[in-house]
Amino acid sequence: MRLLYLDWPHLPLRLEAVRRPPLPELVVLGGQPWDPGTVLDCSPAAKRLGVHRDQPLGSAHNLVPEAVFLPVDLPAYRTVFERALETLAAFTPSIEGEIEPTGPTFGQAFLGIEGLGRLWGDEPRLAARVVDSVASILPGSPRTGIGNTRFGAQVAAVVGAAVARGRGSASSAGGGGHFTFEAIPVGGAAVEAEWLAPLSIQLLPADAETRDRLRLFGLTRIGEFAALPRSAVLARFGAAGGDLHDLARGLDGRPLRPRRPIERLRAEAELEPPVGEIEPLRFVLHHLCGTLCEQLSARGAGASRASLVLTLERGVLRTYDQALPEPVAVPDLLERLLLARLEADPPTSPVERLALELDGTAPAAGQQLGLFTPQLARQARLDWQLASLVIRFGAGRILQAHVLDSEAGVSEERFAWRPAGAPSAAAPPPSASPPPSPATAARTRSAGA
Repeated sequence: MRLLYLDWPHLPLRLEAVRRPPLPELVVLGGQPWDPGTVLDCSPAAKRLGVHRDQPLGSAHNLVPEAVFLPVDLPAYRTVFERALETLAAFTPSIEGEIEPTGPTFGQAFLGIEGLGRLWGDEPRLAARVVDSVASILPGSPRTGIGNTRFGAQVAAVVGAAVARGRGSASSAGGGGHFTFEAIPVGGAAVEAEWLAPLSIQLLPADAETRDRLRLFGLTRIGEFAALPRSAVLARFGAAGGDLHDLARGLDGRPLRPRRPIERLRAEAELEPPVGEIEPLRFVLHHLCGTLCEQLSARGAGASRASLVLTLERGVLRTYDQALPEPVAVPDLLERLLLARLEADPPTSPVERLALELDGTAPAAGQQLGLFTPQLARQARLDWQLASLVIRFGAGRILQAHVLDSEAGVSEERFAWRPAGAPSAAAPPPSASPPPSPATAARTRSAGA
């Protein structure tokens, strides 16, 4: 995984500097000293004098009575950063960023850039394009870093900024603007750990007490800490120390959390000449299902609802809405279910256009496979088989046993019948459960499957 990290430190104060130029050296952002609020941001000079975020405004005034105290405009800050994140989303939908100015990570963004080289160029050029795209929205240059993990990308950004300060100017990787930039070599945990090893241990996100203990042990470099046995670290520092040890070894397992999941995907095909038989429609449907499911699979998502829209001759629209038993991105399962809908209720005239839309995206559902039966992955799941039977025989005619209490003394309290495909919460109480007819019900006992 490759991540691009962008950080605009003191972004609220930067935005105020654009709105109220010029700002004095000592500025505290949060309100007036007599207000009941806390400090949202402050200038570096005020920070050196002891002012910090979330400090009561009265306490900040005692430290820097000569400072200028400014009110906050949270909606304005939120709108600006939201706009910047929307602009960054043009490069990749895998973008994480907090839009609440009171949040601890406001002004920071992670972008998943794995495999984007063919679209935007190599990593330095991509970073330059990204920074240039928001240069007119967010004031100042961001700290920029690329790594194989979240922690690595953040450290790379800090290191790049320090190198630029040492040189007296920011480095540019192409494009129109100047920005600090550093990248960890592509590779696994060993590559990242090797890159982190000579850096200061102060870069680890440890609390003050842990930092003091690390200093007492004489540990000054990340590599020295990473070389310690994990069992010894856990014994001395507990679980929090184990997490820091993982970061030092390049083992940051925190995933990227996109700020907005993919809501829906749509694909369509023009049929020339119009098609009036199911088999040619099946070929086109197979292609559309494969295209959309491939996009979902690349993001680890699945769809819970499908909508198939047929445009018939003379502009008549025919829509087939189908709820899916579980969020999946398996084209064969989706194609089989939609084809059953078409066969049960075929179009009355030739089809000129076929459109497929997947909605209700969520993390894809997994499936437990047998250790010695790899072919199990190809077998249709029970819920999907029941959904096909419902399409064939009609809603309400296929019932499924829902286990209520397997230890109940009487059978009526152990399970209840519900329509196949209905949510478990919709199961009727035992007293209201109608006895299923053998001719119309598929008695399938679901015991947690």
